[in-house]
Amino acid sequence: MTQPIPEAIQAERLTAALRRTGVLGEAHVSDVTVESSRDTILSRIIRVRLMYSVPTDDAPHSLIFKTCHPDRVGDALHAGRQEVAFYDQIAPLMVTNIVPRCFEAYRDAETSAWHLLLEDLTETHAVPTQWPLPPTRQQCGAIVRAHARLHASWWDSPRLGVSVGTWLDPEAMDRQMQLVANDFQRFADRAGDLLSRERRRLYEQLLGSAPRLLQRYHSHRNFTITQGDAHVWNTFLPRDHQSDDARLFDWDSWRLDVASRDLAYMIAMHWYPDRRQAMERSLLDEYHETLVAHGVQGYDRHVLEADYRLSVLWQITTPVWQAVNNIPAVIWWNGLERIMLAVDDLDCRSLLT
Repeated sequence: MTQPIPEAIQAERLTAALRRTGVLGEAHVSDVTVESSRDTILSRIIRVRLMYSVPTDDAPHSLIFKTCHPDRVGDALHAGRQEVAFYDQIAPLMVTNIVPRCFEAYRDAETSAWHLLLEDLTETHAVPTQWPLPPTRQQCGAIVRAHARLHASWWDSPRLGVSVGTWLDPEAMDRQMQLVANDFQRFADRAGDLLSRERRRLYEQLLGSAPRLLQRYHSHRNFTITQGDAHVWNTFLPRDHQSDDARLFDWDSWRLDVASRDLAYMIAMHWYPDRRQAMERSLLDEYHETLVAHGVQGYDRHVLEADYRLSVLWQITTPVWQAVNNIPAVIWWNGLERIMLAVDDLDCRSLLT
């Protein structure tokens, strides 16, 4: 059975979108074919092949259409607001070759329907591995260098919190932390004896120490745009292994933060101790070297180390958020175990005293 083509990627709509972005002249899209369709936890991703009324070299011959998962339509939490805003407002300001090009970013404020029309990198790029297998050391280096280039391009930019993103003032942060506390209570009630007394105490200490720990956030120093959901499978690596043209995608969790947020999520949240201990320090070294090479000054390697340990500690709240928002247990449970091991290995508990 042929899959029906969503209205947003029918020929007339695509013609208009491509003309708005300046890649299509007098020609028009004459035919659209769905080549593949797959669902992630929160979205549906469709690859389409385009035919034009006359030959054209500038217009794309395939696109990626990303939209809400059919079971999440109208779900305010997963309404694509952040990602559409990123591609609509932030991506056009970014240096080239960090994110896929976006030809349309749309969200209906009333229905929460949303979609993205993205550059199709299938022929030139691929995700590093099949989840949950970690990438090779070489691939990991390419990924952290991509994050470093991203972070360096926005490092302490005067636009942060003004025209790009929003700073949370102390009162807004207090409200945010109350939501975290509420999530933790729901999580703890559901988890029962899956959550030991010692771990409950760790969460309570983190919440109690939050006003002091968040002074780092309120300094607004050495901050940048972070991807948020920065696991390695949200990276396209070039099929040409001699190229360093890695691209970062999935931007629904971006925000202004310390850069180590992305590194802690990529490494400490997703890797078991043997691999993390073997690669963690050298990857942080490579990341820092790339930052410096791209113009970041006054941010020493030991400061990155301190930020990284603090980011690892804050990452214990991620499995909590995932669990209370019905992310599958295979994700949040394994993440919880890994991040707790990282907290112990890096002596993050000492940051609470």
